[in-house]
Amino acid sequence: MDKKSLIALSVLGSLTAISAQAANKVADARGNAMGNTGVASADYLTAPFYNPALAANYRDHDDFGVFIGIDVSASDKDDAISELDDLQDNIDDLNDSGSTDTTEIDANLAELDGSKPVQVSAGTGIAVALPTELVSSNLFIRGYAEIIAQTDVAVENGNYNYQTSDVDFVAFGYIEAGLALAQYYTIADQQFSFGITPKYQQMRTYAQIATVEDFEVDDYDESETSKSAFNFDLGAVWYLDNFRTAIAVKDLIAQEIDVVDTSGEINGSYHLDTQVTLGVAYSSDYFVAAIDADLTTQKRFEGIGTDDDTQFVRFGVEGNAWGWAQLRAGYEIDLEETLDNSITAGIGFSPFDLVSLDIAGSYAGENQAGVSANLALTF
Repeated sequence: MDKKSLIALSVLGSLTAISAQAANKVADARGNAMGNTGVASADYLTAPFYNPALAANYRDHDDFGVFIGIDVSASDKDDAISELDDLQDNIDDLNDSGSTDTTEIDANLAELDGSKPVQVSAGTGIAVALPTELVSSNLFIRGYAEIIAQTDVAVENGNYNYQTSDVDFVAFGYIEAGLALAQYYTIADQQFSFGITPKYQQMRTYAQIATVEDFEVDDYDESETSKSAFNFDLGAVWYLDNFRTAIAVKDLIAQEIDVVDTSGEINGSYHLDTQVTLGVAYSSDYFVAAIDADLTTQKRFEGIGTDDDTQFVRFGVEGNAWGWAQLRAGYEIDLEETLDNSITAGIGFSPFDLVSLDIAGSYAGENQAGVSANLALTF
């Protein structure tokens, strides 16, 4: 298997899982370009993905809207995919030749020993919004999946052993569907909006432990554990002139699902924890600036031999050229240092304020990057 095939299969596995499952990945190119901010700066169309209270954040001429988005990202800090690909080629050459010289294989294993996990994630989202003075509503469905693979290199009597070295592979995915409801209120002469999202979630996990010789990404679905739940998101926004201060509570009821490998053994768990995020934004017709800060840590996978906790602080800006085109940039910091700090950027086109096409990318070195795109129609 070559490197391109391995990457393609990783992404394919993520996207396949989305069709049957769903976490904290937002498929919104506008927010992604602005450092993945949105708790205080999203619009009424993308509100369910960030903060249900923003479903009330519509303009006077907004009557109806439709949103479709997709996002894919990958992190391979130590170039483990390429190294594993070379290792498998060298093992094949060794088997074909009948030689006992494992020098090149040992060199590959030395590079893989202690390497950071490879992570691939993908998300998609669809929303249909109907803003009204009585109550603003947004019906949505979104999916998310992530794959983590890490090598466990065996050392016996001071020597590397490729036959007992493994790749530990786990995946999580979910799909959730819900209805975000929001309304404006005036309290002590101050303008607020509050929102709630009742939603249904379906979660699934997969696990595989295979030798470095036999590992194939597309075998991920040989094990599966599933769980369904009802949950809620809550949100509030305080509007003061062009400034907004907001808080969002995602997944009010924390969830946990076992990770079971192909032998039927529990190989850890995935935590969909309650996530609380504070957001501050300045928003005008021509310029937006936003800061989001996670007040809680997302545990994600637990008990799988790797630390993948995340907790982000995000920054983003947007320049708007008379409602026709947008230029965006941002920066994202993982306080847990699981992921490298990312630079984000993107563009948007919104002719006649009817159709919006947004494209974004993120970069944190040649081995960690992401892309996203979305289409929105507003009437």
